[in-house]
Order: sequence, then C-alpha cells, then structure tokens
Amino acid sequence: QVQLVESGGGLVQAGGSLRLSCAASERTFSTRAMAWFRQAPGKEREFVAGINSAGGRTSNADFVQGRFAISRDNAKNMVYLQMDSLKPEDTAVYYCAGDRRAFRMVPSTTPQEYDWWGQGTQVIVSS
Repeated sequence: QVQLVESGGGLVQAGGSLRLSCAASERTFSTRAMAWFRQAPGKEREFVAGINSAGGRTSNADFVQGRFAISRDNAKNMVYLQMDSLKPEDTAVYYCAGDRRAFRMVPSTTPQEYDWWGQGTQVIVSS
C-alpha cells in the first residue's frame, strides 16, 4: 500500500508563502511523475502542478502564473510545492498524487491518471 503524506499547510495572509511537502513510502517513487491537485469546497479537484519522474519537466495550471514551483528529491522520496504570492482563491485542500504509469515524460493534468493519493493538507489564505 503506497502512502503519501502531505504536510506544510496552514493559515497565511494574502501575499504570503507556504511550502508543502509530500513524503512517499513507495520504492518506485523515482519512476513516477508526481503532481499536486487542490479542491476547494463545492468545487471539483483541479490540477495545480506536476513534475516528471526525473524532475526535468514540470507543468503548471494557468492560475499558477509563476507563483508556485514544484520540485522533487528522489533520494528522499519527497515532492514539494513552493507557493508564493498566495491569494484568497488559493484556499483549498491540497493533495499530492503519484502517476499510475511509470516514466511518463509529461505530467498529466488529469486526476484519473494518478492512483497514489495523500490525505490532503489544508491551505487557508486570508484577505
């Protein structure tokens, strides 16, 4: 059973920063693209950012607009999301996810392509 454990969420004022972390228990972590998704109350889960297995290719949702950066450390089985210039509309539960396929070159933006999921970490941005 793969375990993904997110941390780093919390309450922050608009314009502030948070760094989310995701720890993976899976030995094949380094073969999988990883991504962050988020879900706000009453809304569908949406893609935030993704990174391929080697860390050489990333993709971001349009709303990120250069404010967030995804990274990974395969030696530590960790993936991160640095979030700067946070806005109230970034308030959501943020989920770490692992690709169901190995060595996908371009991270998918579709939740159905991910079968490892963490429990989520809450981010609240106050105005």
